[in-house]
Amino acid sequence: MMLVALLSQLLVSCHAQTTAAGETPAYQGLRTGAEVLMAYEEIVDGETAVAVVGNQTSMVGNTHLVDTLLSKGVNVIKIFCPEHGFRGTAAAGAHVDNSIDPKTGRPIISLYGKNKKPTPEQLKDVDCVVFDLQDVGCRFYTYISTLHYVMEACAENNIPLFVLDRPNPNGHYVDGPVLDTAHYRSFVGMHPVPVVYGMTIGEYAQMINGEGWLKGGIKCDLTVIPLQGYTHNTYYVLPVPPSPNLRTAHAVALYPSLCLFEGTNYGVGRGTDYPFEWVTYNSDTLDLRQEPAPAAFSLKYLMEMYRRHAGNADVPVRNSKSFFQKSNFFEKLAGNGDLRKQIEAGMSETEIRATWQPALDQFKEIRKKYLIYED
Repeated sequence: MMLVALLSQLLVSCHAQTTAAGETPAYQGLRTGAEVLMAYEEIVDGETAVAVVGNQTSMVGNTHLVDTLLSKGVNVIKIFCPEHGFRGTAAAGAHVDNSIDPKTGRPIISLYGKNKKPTPEQLKDVDCVVFDLQDVGCRFYTYISTLHYVMEACAENNIPLFVLDRPNPNGHYVDGPVLDTAHYRSFVGMHPVPVVYGMTIGEYAQMINGEGWLKGGIKCDLTVIPLQGYTHNTYYVLPVPPSPNLRTAHAVALYPSLCLFEGTNYGVGRGTDYPFEWVTYNSDTLDLRQEPAPAAFSLKYLMEMYRRHAGNADVPVRNSKSFFQKSNFFEKLAGNGDLRKQIEAGMSETEIRATWQPALDQFKEIRKKYLIYED
């Protein structure tokens, strides 16, 4: 277990080097948690059995984290992967099977579909888990749900978890309705947080632990290896697409606003060269490829297409009820049962925002307790 002790020591040295208040570091000076970890030569002991939760974003420079750890003599015995698979090629919602990584020969266990949480059997030979996934800062992006289940499994099996932190490309703001967990909790939203929560995945892990959101209020033995040279206002373009349909910085910025269309009968460009950069329904198209990306979560695209669909613009009159899917998936994405009704009632975005503001203000106070980096 020497590796666990050394990783914990690294946490102390990392905190001493995090960005000072008020600094806005150059993008070039930023180091991810994985890069910080690899700079710490004493991590090698070859004895601790390590499981890595990772995917195609788990890179150290141009080399995958798993390959880098193995090259340094770390005993990586298995890999857990989230939605989209270990190499990030599976479509959203597609079944991902367990497999063997052809490069390293390590078993890959899928944490999507029926097996969202590592089982005691899958963890019985593991001494510690290293988690390294690139989040995009949106409640319905499922990597934070995978984080929740990994934390819960580690807590239940007394296994320490190390989260290698990464920048949040939407980390500069907090916005949107807060999830009603009593009625709309699902894999696309597990916690009482807004659509955009303005936290890195390491900060978010601390919040899951601190707020007692794991089953029964249990606590995970959690260590976050922080970023260096980062604040929430650091502009960061993801070097690797975090999933097949988030290919550009523009799409990542639009994603919080456009993902709500997934609960409607409109498409968001899946299967095209520009996913999450345009919205379509038959011949009715909203092309956002040249649109400046919003600096905040916005309902304007959703409300515009709803008005068009209802026949309030220069498109044929259609049945407004067919805009939303018959399932309650839109409600799961929105996090409440109100937003659909508010749009159908013709409320303005300003009026709608006023209804979620008290819960949003409350969340912002909770968020402050877990921040590692300056806003």
